[in-house]
This record gives sequence, C-alpha cells and structure tokens, in this order.
Amino acid sequence: MKKYWYLLVAAVLIIAGFILNYTFAPMFSAGDYVCNYFAAGDYALGVFAVGKFSAGIFSIGIFSVGIFSVSIFNIALYSTGIFVIAYKKKLPSLFKQAFEQKASEQETL
Repeated sequence: MKKYWYLLVAAVLIIAGFILNYTFAPMFSAGDYVCNYFAAGDYALGVFAVGKFSAGIFSIGIFSVGIFSVSIFNIALYSTGIFVIAYKKKLPSLFKQAFEQKASEQETL
C-alpha cells in the first residue's frame, strides 16, 4: 500500500471534485486564463490542469508544474516528459552505483 498511496489520493480528489461540482458551483472551466478544480486552457491552474502552461496536483501541458505531471518541460515529484526535474527515491543511489562502477573500471585499466 505504501507504493500506491498516490493512486488513492488521485481517486479521492476526483470523487471530491465531482461531488463539489454537482452540489455547489461549476468547478470546470476552459479558456485562456483559468483557475478552477478542473481547468483547461492556455494558462491553467487547478487540481487537474491541462494547458500550454499548467500548474496543479495533476497537470498536463507543454510547461507543467505539479505533483504528477506529464509534459515536455516538467517540474514535479513524479513526471513523464523530455526535460524532467523529478524526485525519485532510487535515482541518487543509481547515480552513486554508476559512479562507483565507472571508478572501479578506470582503476582496473
């Protein structure tokens, strides 16, 4: 369960968003500059954001900032894209192992 906590968070946020949208006010918006629970537009800000420049917990766009992000240029904890700034628990140890292996290979030469 420790590995999949983010899926549970995503499911809860989606359900909460639909409940809020149904009971209170429109939480969906689309346009050039939008800021809502579900936002889609050129410059989007929301929990679920889609746009050229998007920021949110779950964001998709060309330039994206969020916890879970899919885009070309990312700043996120978990992300997929070409240029990624992401935190991975195994990444530092991977670099450490690679550098140690390369150093040991150079010593043997």
